[in-house]
Amino acid sequence: MEIRLPYDKGCIEFTPPSGCNVKVLTPPSEDFKPEFSQEQIVRNAISNPIDSPPLSELAKDKKNIVIITSDHTRPIPSRITMPIILEEIKKTNPNAKPTLLISTGLHRVSTDEELMERHGQDVLDQVNVINHVATDLDNMVYLGVLPSGGELWINKLAVEADLLISEGFIEPHFFAGFSGGRKSILPGIASRKTVLYNHNSTFLSNPYARAGELERNPIHKDMVWAAKQAKLAFILNVAINGEKEVIHAVAGNPFAAHEQGCEFVKDLTGTEAIPADIVISTNGGYPLDQNVYQAVKGMTTAEMTAKPGSVIIMVSACKDGLGGRDFYHQLADFPSPQESMDLFMKTPEDQTPVDQWQSQILARILLKHKVIVVADESVASFVNEMHMEYAKTVEEAIEKAQQIKGRDASITVIPDGVGVIIK
Repeated sequence: MEIRLPYDKGCIEFTPPSGCNVKVLTPPSEDFKPEFSQEQIVRNAISNPIDSPPLSELAKDKKNIVIITSDHTRPIPSRITMPIILEEIKKTNPNAKPTLLISTGLHRVSTDEELMERHGQDVLDQVNVINHVATDLDNMVYLGVLPSGGELWINKLAVEADLLISEGFIEPHFFAGFSGGRKSILPGIASRKTVLYNHNSTFLSNPYARAGELERNPIHKDMVWAAKQAKLAFILNVAINGEKEVIHAVAGNPFAAHEQGCEFVKDLTGTEAIPADIVISTNGGYPLDQNVYQAVKGMTTAEMTAKPGSVIIMVSACKDGLGGRDFYHQLADFPSPQESMDLFMKTPEDQTPVDQWQSQILARILLKHKVIVVADESVASFVNEMHMEYAKTVEEAIEKAQQIKGRDASITVIPDGVGVIIK
């Protein structure tokens, strides 16, 4: 059995040791074949908005249109979606030059090269581009108190817009339920203070703060409230397959359209667990496997199907390094994950430090499982210092795992760890 795992912009192929009990966990989306081309799927969605007037009608006579879009860490197919959005706006507003607001959240800003790769010159010539900077308090506006009790501050460019729209993509999200929709506001263009409160340890430890869960998810509740306060008027969200191709799209009312998109993704990615002694997962390749920080997402999927005390093998290129120094120190500076977790749970909601949420989830996994990371050698020392173990190849990682769990250990492989909801 030869197995292919997405890795950076290519893949890794490996053959499990002979005699192993190996199962491959893939969602129904693996075999989903859309009826139309990627472009036509998007055009059909934007021409048939859900619970909303057409975008062209909303854009008529607007002087200050702001389009929120994802940063370099998200595989949104903007070369397909953005030209169609601009085309729709210019049907009734031919001289419009919208502002493209890059929703970086707490990530670094996107570089000119990354923006060019994402959008292309033709789109960039038609818009003004601004990277959101969550620490730039002079460019934040206060919009009230979130249901959780935190203050809502967001980018003033969005508040001053006379039409605020966003593009994004919907996939399972390991603590927000799903990506897309309201997430473009919080954490996308929110202040550092607001994001930190929303990502507090109490919320992260809530059993409903998990992939596929919205209704009872406290993090989602804050995000919806933030999007309403920001007056987000229209969204275009897509669903993509393992090849990063558009297979579905929704447009229109930010809440009704997002809900329908989430239902589609839930039906297409939900699958039963295949419990195993060793679980191999990925982050679906580039761009989400650029750093160790993001790799935690694929680990959470493995966690949902791993037997107690299993070994999780995380295959993620991490060529961009750690992804967060605070994330590193919150684990590496403590003798054990338990001591990190004890500190996280004592931290008041309004004092949440940067990256604690990611560190908290990783600590939770490490308290239950051994984690071996297959990645670029540049992160080897960081991985080891964060209470995980580095392996250069998948074969080496399996050998290490079998030394712990035995040669007859069962193995479950999840080729796309961020594209699956384990029921």
